[in-house]
Amino acid sequence: MSLIQKTLNLFRAIKQNGGILSSLKTLYVTDDLKWGTHVGTDKYGNKYYENNYYFLSRNRWVIYNPDFHLDYDGSQIPPEWHMWMHYTTDKPPTVKPPVNYKWMVPHQENKSGSSEMYYPYSTTRTKIESWQPAHLRTADTEEQNPKLFNIPQNNRIGVQ
Repeated sequence: MSLIQKTLNLFRAIKQNGGILSSLKTLYVTDDLKWGTHVGTDKYGNKYYENNYYFLSRNRWVIYNPDFHLDYDGSQIPPEWHMWMHYTTDKPPTVKPPVNYKWMVPHQENKSGSSEMYYPYSTTRTKIESWQPAHLRTADTEEQNPKLFNIPQNNRIGVQ
């Protein structure tokens, strides 16, 4: 490919991304600057693009909703667009809408590492009780059950 063609592709990418400053912002957020055809937008505001000029597996990409800034994650792509992004289907959801059954739950992103992450609830007691050294015990726990600690009456914490 000639230098002229590469320069034209650079100008196309800058023009599609909204100018020099917007292109620098896109380069900062996504680490890539591409140009292509806008295929569609999902219900979360993510924009999907395609350009068959690029190699296979690099020719489809997503620009995440700007509200996420640098906190975007692959789990924020809904299943129907995930199928298109990973070449399970050649037709995007804008051309062939997915089948929605009433038993299907709406898509939810992975919340791991956030305050909304899932914590399993266990109803079973632990099989092993952790040992606590004497210098870390509190006076309240010893007064509640002194026989559990086997400490003589005159050596208990908080008793003089």
